[in-house]
Amino acid sequence: MPPIRAVLFDLDGVVRHFDPENVARIENQHGLATGAIEAVAFAPHLLEQVTTGRISRREWVRRIGIVIGNAVAAEDWGRQPFHADQQLLGLVDELRAHGIRTAILTNGTDTIPAELASLDLTDRFEAVFNSAEIGWTKPDVRAFQHVLDRMQLAPAEVFFTDDSVSKLAGATTLGMPTHHFTGVDGLREALRSAGIPV
Repeated sequence: MPPIRAVLFDLDGVVRHFDPENVARIENQHGLATGAIEAVAFAPHLLEQVTTGRISRREWVRRIGIVIGNAVAAEDWGRQPFHADQQLLGLVDELRAHGIRTAILTNGTDTIPAELASLDLTDRFEAVFNSAEIGWTKPDVRAFQHVLDRMQLAPAEVFFTDDSVSKLAGATTLGMPTHHFTGVDGLREALRSAGIPV
C-alpha cells in the first residue's frame, strides 16, 4: 500500500459544530414542534437541491419558511452560530507539519466559502470541495473521484473521515481508507494505524 499523502475531512460534525440546543430554542420560541424545522430542511428532495447548487441557501431557507408556515423561524434557523473544533484544528496543523496534505469535502451550500472565511479556516486546508460547486454529494463516488482528480492522488493515498457512516460508502468503494469520526482521539488513533505519525 502506498503511504497516506492527504487527509480529507468532512466539515459539519468534524471540523465545524453547531449548538443542537439552539434549534430547540428557536422552535420553542416560535411555537413549533420539536424537530419541525430540520424535518423540512433535511428532507431529501429539498436538501439535494441546495447541496448540488440547484438552489441557493437563501432560497432553501425561504422554502423552509413556507413549508413550516413561519418565515421568521426559518430565518433564525438559517443564522445559527457555529464554531470550529480547536482540538481538531490542532491535529490538522500537526498533519501539515508532517507534510500531509489536508482538504475538506462537504455536502454544502453556496455560502460555504464565506462561512469558512469567517472562521479563518481557509489557510488550514489546501482545498475545500463543496458539493454545491462540484454538483455531486457524498456518498456519490463521483464526489470522491473529483477530489482525487483535483489533488492528483490515488485512492489509497487519501484518508477520509466523516461523522456519518453512510457518507463513507463512496470513498470505500474507490479504495480510500476511511474512518467514522466520533472524536479527535479516535481519529488520531486511526491515523496512527494508517501510518501517519500524529
